[in-house]
Amino acid sequence: MNECRDLLKKLGSMKAVAGRENMAAEKIADLFREYCDEVKIDRFFNVIGLKKGQSKNPGNVLVTAHYDEIGLIVTGIEDSGFLRFAAVGGVDPKAIAAMEVTVHGKEELFGVIGTKPPHLIPPEDKSKAVKMEDMLIDIGYDGEKARELVSIGDMVSFKNPPQELLNNRVAGKSMDNRSGVATLIEILKELKKLKHDDNVYVVATVQEELGLIGAFCATYNIKADLGIVIDVCHGDMPDAPSDETFPLGKGVAVAVGPILSRKDTKAIIKLAKSENIPYQIDPETADTGTEAAVHSVAREGIPVVLLSIPSKYMHTTVEMVQIDDIISAGRLAARYIAGRVKE
Repeated sequence: MNECRDLLKKLGSMKAVAGRENMAAEKIADLFREYCDEVKIDRFFNVIGLKKGQSKNPGNVLVTAHYDEIGLIVTGIEDSGFLRFAAVGGVDPKAIAAMEVTVHGKEELFGVIGTKPPHLIPPEDKSKAVKMEDMLIDIGYDGEKARELVSIGDMVSFKNPPQELLNNRVAGKSMDNRSGVATLIEILKELKKLKHDDNVYVVATVQEELGLIGAFCATYNIKADLGIVIDVCHGDMPDAPSDETFPLGKGVAVAVGPILSRKDTKAIIKLAKSENIPYQIDPETADTGTEAAVHSVAREGIPVVLLSIPSKYMHTTVEMVQIDDIISAGRLAARYIAGRVKE
């Protein structure tokens, strides 16, 4: 438990805004190297680990979890030194006012997102949400110095490292989906104890937040017989619909839906019951909004299972997950892989 918590905090402290995953790729590759026979980083910075199967004619199981995070991109530099910006991925403007950030210019620069203080807002505008285009990043320099250090197109990451809470919970930026990457490590650790016939490819994918881009590359490159996607789903929150959220600490959410393999999903649920691994059922009516959508149409189609870690406050800098759910997801996926019967 403590080992997984430390790993998650380490992963959550890494910076890898979608499109700039090169900042963390080698660090994740180092984590994979302890457990994999081969590790490589592809042209898009997907990190691919291979744990070879033990049969003479192994199949291929592909397990993906994205490691990119939402962030910002510099779109303008004012003469005053303030930086204008736009969202990279699904950034909620309500959640970023007064946020601390890191601007990845010629050097890493601390900045804050500034908005007009309430004292200076006209009464008729006080109830209105602040638009992103009305916010600015203040790095403390005038325009001349700012332009020396920052260029239009530089990425900006949110500065909120993971913090431990009670009840084995961790909150911070990018738990979506560093908790999934932590699950990949848990799968590899579990597989070290188990005999498995198939080659297992674990891939920390890129640019999921921009349209599942890394998964397209990985599913084309690796001809898999089974796909397993690890992502997050919505944790239970006050006033959120109970049929779309899942309590933390009650186990991994196993998705059931039209694009997901009925055979493998039923089998993985049966395994969870027999092994007493906590799980929940996540009904998905459409394409799931995850990399499972890519697996299902790759090449001639890959049978795919979706396992999700419940996460509160998604796409904020205080995303919250529970360590127990990561461990249960890793155990379930690894044991299913090890016990998989080929058709």
